[in-house]
Amino acid sequence: MKVSIEIMNSFCKIAMVLGLVAFASSCADPDRPNYQYMPDMYVPVSYETYGKVDFLPSGMEAEQPVAHTIPRGWMPYKYDNTPEGKAAAKLQVSPLDSLNMDEDITKGGELYNIYCAICHGGTGDGQGTLVKREKILGVPKYNDVARDITVGDVYHTIYYGLNSMGSYANQLNYTERWQVSEYVMKLKKDLSK
Repeated sequence: MKVSIEIMNSFCKIAMVLGLVAFASSCADPDRPNYQYMPDMYVPVSYETYGKVDFLPSGMEAEQPVAHTIPRGWMPYKYDNTPEGKAAAKLQVSPLDSLNMDEDITKGGELYNIYCAICHGGTGDGQGTLVKREKILGVPKYNDVARDITVGDVYHTIYYGLNSMGSYANQLNYTERWQVSEYVMKLKKDLSK
């Protein structure tokens, strides 16, 4: 008899727990989360760019940049992404220091192997890994007669991209773009030998 009372008590406890679970789950709304312990982690507070904010002293606001200023490390490019701009850029010469040209070409070669060789090939012959695997087609050699490329022309192409090649202006800074351009001209000269 004592055993049956203990069993009954156990069943009652289990039934109460199951009843509470069923009651709690029937109250839950799957479309709306329940109580949030730290609501700011779930519902972020958004602020308007350059707008007044209440958490800064006396309602200060972020200031617009001063007119005619440029971000640090960024140089504006004076040629547009048009055929006329490309023709004008073709006449541009490299601003790199000729005394450090060997170092610049070495650095340009390293960057070329990272960003360009996958398509253009390590020697500039247009036979990069992606071309050999037929992932992209039609990458010409640097020494093609029809492509009379110059260092300014290469810089313009790196800056804006051309045809299926996208821009590399965000991957390479001002000096690195000129270093790669100089290295491409070295590859062109080597292919012409």
